[in-house]
Amino acid sequence: MTGMVGGPTELCAVVLAAGEGTRLRPLTERVPKALCPVGNVPLLDRALARLAGLGLAGPARVAVNACYLGDQVVTHVGDRAHLSVEPGDPLGTAGGVANLRDWIDGRPVLVGNADAYLADPATPPGPDVAALLDGWDGHTVRLLGQPAADPAAPGTFAGHSFTGFSLLPWRFVRDLRVVQSDLVHAVWRPAESVGALEVVPYPGTFYDTGTPADYLAANLHAAAGGSLVDPSAVVTGRCVESVVGAGARVHGDVERTVLWPGATVHEGERLRDAIRAGGNLTVPVTCPPPSASTGRKTSSMGDDADERRNVP
Repeated sequence: MTGMVGGPTELCAVVLAAGEGTRLRPLTERVPKALCPVGNVPLLDRALARLAGLGLAGPARVAVNACYLGDQVVTHVGDRAHLSVEPGDPLGTAGGVANLRDWIDGRPVLVGNADAYLADPATPPGPDVAALLDGWDGHTVRLLGQPAADPAAPGTFAGHSFTGFSLLPWRFVRDLRVVQSDLVHAVWRPAESVGALEVVPYPGTFYDTGTPADYLAANLHAAAGGSLVDPSAVVTGRCVESVVGAGARVHGDVERTVLWPGATVHEGERLRDAIRAGGNLTVPVTCPPPSASTGRKTSSMGDDADERRNVP
């Protein structure tokens, strides 16, 4: 974080974890999207670990917002971060940041989507996004991004797709309203229109995990072409290129499959390109991702579904 105006001690961070995850239903009818596991680690924990890798940890430096199934998020976070529980429906990415204005209190803020899966084999979590902070002048909005397949497509910024983290100066935060709103329209596009938006490329792999296909792809990437099996799981059947959670039982045949903690695959049962939760909830992936060895990158516009659409 060298060269950041004011020094890194002034920076705070917000992890957006309030979204409903409608596209992951029925999985998210039980568990909020932010707590869905990828590689047997809840997405929210991955986000908090990435911030800790930047030296940002604890309730004075990191906040998490919660709304949908918010009690689960509150219990899971505990005293690791400041908690902002939104009443009613989620406020969206901009409204959620606005609701934390008193806590942000004049500081620049690094905003991350809990459901963003990022992995750079060359750099550990935290340092892999440090370029977003390096040399920052403290006045521009910065987005972490990757070159878009179509640089001129709606929803891109300087030819890039957003990859889950943005850096906001206080001057763009102080006037945000506590209403349902998104950062795309409330901050990013206005900053872009006055030449105050920069995109910093992310060199690793990114998945937004918002759909079953991308969620499965992120898990397969975390498994690195093999299988990740929690030590408490019981596997007596065949398990190929899959992720098996704590206490799960595999007595049948699984391939390219995610088993949530406590899930069961019975003897004689075969799952391929699927997500299994509990004893019988199965979400098939009809358009399975490519092999994790080849990787794939997808784009995300924000914490809730509306911002993931290609917006102007």
